[in-house]
Amino acid sequence: MTITVRDVLGLPELQRGDPVVLSDRRLDDVIRWVHVGDVPDLSGLLTGGELILTTGASLANWPQRYLQGLSSSGAVGVVVELGASVPTLPGAVTRLARDADLALIVLRRSVRFVDVTEAVHRRLVAEQYEAVAFDRLVHETFTELSMNRASVVEVVAAAARMLDEPVVLEDLSHQVLTSSIAPHADTAITLDDWERRSRRNTDGRAGTEPWVWSTVGPRGEAWGRVIVPRNPIQRDRTVRVLERAGVALALNRMIERDRTSLHQRAQSGLIDDVVDRRVTTESEIAARAHALGLARARRYWPVVIRVDSTTPDGDPLAAQRRSAQLLDAVSHTVRSGGHTGLFTVRPPGDIHAVVALRPARGQDPESTLTSLADHLHEAVARTAGDTRCTVAVGEPDGGLVPAIRALADAAHVAEVAGAMSGRRRPFYRASDTRLRGLVAVLKDDPRVQAFAESELRRILTEAPEHLELLRNHVQLNGNKAAVAQRMHISRPALYKRLRAVEDILEVDLSDPESLLSLSVATMIYDVGRAARADGERTIGPAAASPPPRSR
Repeated sequence: MTITVRDVLGLPELQRGDPVVLSDRRLDDVIRWVHVGDVPDLSGLLTGGELILTTGASLANWPQRYLQGLSSSGAVGVVVELGASVPTLPGAVTRLARDADLALIVLRRSVRFVDVTEAVHRRLVAEQYEAVAFDRLVHETFTELSMNRASVVEVVAAAARMLDEPVVLEDLSHQVLTSSIAPHADTAITLDDWERRSRRNTDGRAGTEPWVWSTVGPRGEAWGRVIVPRNPIQRDRTVRVLERAGVALALNRMIERDRTSLHQRAQSGLIDDVVDRRVTTESEIAARAHALGLARARRYWPVVIRVDSTTPDGDPLAAQRRSAQLLDAVSHTVRSGGHTGLFTVRPPGDIHAVVALRPARGQDPESTLTSLADHLHEAVARTAGDTRCTVAVGEPDGGLVPAIRALADAAHVAEVAGAMSGRRRPFYRASDTRLRGLVAVLKDDPRVQAFAESELRRILTEAPEHLELLRNHVQLNGNKAAVAQRMHISRPALYKRLRAVEDILEVDLSDPESLLSLSVATMIYDVGRAARADGERTIGPAAASPPPRSR
């Protein structure tokens, strides 16, 4: 809090003197101190910003010299107490005070100057003490945060609480890394069109918004700015807090030198907030996403990239490094294609992304997705070596929030498609996996295996040569003509063999429920056998069991 000449004029201690303002110059100037003096020349005793209390002897005798001396010394005004020694002032005093740009106040009744000076100095000292106490609080708060290795989010939130202002941390590309918006502010409004507004507020050009900021990072190696994106009430205090917050953020960055960038952490944090429903307002979510670099689009595509694990079990550091490398590769590939997105890593190492596509001229979304998926496969192969990669794409539902929440469905599709055998697609949708995909996921479940075993046990043990016939019969939904054509056998021969299968299994192959059960059972059997074959190829002949010795 500051004290002006007008504030002093309103003090009860001065009001008792029935003050009259003769010169209204500098009434709203801040005073630094109150000084009492009657000598003709006070210039050697003042340092600037003082309000002078006097009985008026020197002012009455040498008005021009007295006022010019005060003005040249930086004083802001004079309070004159009229009394027996000086009942009136010369008529030219008012004009001289205005010409000297000084406030001039006359007291028509006597007051105790000591009461006035005590009241003013008490407020000035209280203000200085408050400033010292606040500086101590700032120092202790950010020192404790640094010692406790507080996160970037915690440091920014502490600055916002201390100032009761919105605080934003951005990188050198003017992308928002994190923000803490005060309760009385609106996130969507604060972050709206952030990149353009921030670029305009980097050099203090005329016409820009009155932001306050501090650079973050060592001199010559700055990596961001911490900003209050408006004109705060107490600008000096805001500068001090942002400077200390910048130091704490720089220390945090030095401590956490890992492969995951702050920008990617901010994107992951936004996705977490939406998935966990900590933030539900579409406008706020969209503002944060666009501030993080996601382009505005009519549709957003949920994309999940699943890569088979190549790291040893029980090595979390290797898994973390691998995930960070894949995240960098995926985000770089998306941006290289002219698209934008939000990216995060989910166990067991899947890369989740919400992508705003930018199709090439004349290219439809399907072709764009195919091209992007092909490039993602290439990027993963360069990063993780010869490992199988599955790309799953969810259905866009227009808004950003539905796209983020649809990542869970896309992850399920990636899991199912990754377990399927056969010819690989550039990317999968839910319609591409269907029942076979579900069976591929559940193939190792003992209950599923028990079901398939109970349905097929007798034909596998007594007549395995009929399994191919059964497989074709259920795949073609019991269409005997189609089965005979596929297997290149005559109708009579087919009927005879089908009756044999019915006798072995003790079922009616024309019954829809029996046909469905056998269809699922053969699918489970085939998926399991394909998985075992893949495992043997992965292990290689050197690790296979040796043949039994001849006796």
